[in-house]
Amino acid sequence: MLWRRGNLTLGILLVTLAAWVVFEKSGYTLLSLVSSVLLLLSVILFLWAKSAAILNRPAPPLPELYLSEEMVNEVGAFIRAHVNDFLSTSQDIAMGRDARLFVKVAAYLLLISVIGGLTDFLTLGYTSLVVVLTVPALYERYENYIDSYAITGFRKMQQLYVKFDVKFVNRIRKWILERQKLS
Repeated sequence: MLWRRGNLTLGILLVTLAAWVVFEKSGYTLLSLVSSVLLLLSVILFLWAKSAAILNRPAPPLPELYLSEEMVNEVGAFIRAHVNDFLSTSQDIAMGRDARLFVKVAAYLLLISVIGGLTDFLTLGYTSLVVVLTVPALYERYENYIDSYAITGFRKMQQLYVKFDVKFVNRIRKWILERQKLS
């Protein structure tokens, strides 16, 4: 529901646009920028702590960085469960148990490959953010028109599927049944 808060959405878009322009024009990558910022932060904190000890001032206030064993176990169990689900599904696809899922995965991977070949990751991320923030607002504004076109398109696709099924799929089924009877 972020698009309903126009100022926040506009702010996010402008900050993201500024970051995209900086990355594109400077040639920086996200990894190099994060590394530089962390290096600068480390140097500042180190110098602050050393100068505070020399000048008898308080050290920089840092939160206690600690991971409890319980938190690590919960995160590990969560990750393990999702990785096991992913591996199980991958095995089903690889063993040919789920043909529909294989076709979906292959189509999505092909789509990602084609899109990835057309653009770099930063531009794709920015474009995706713009789409995610604008499409729901446009749908909400023109919902009736979009729904009527979608229903019309769905009905036409159903009619095309029935024609395709009658012309091709039924012939293949009959041919397979005849081959089985002859065998």
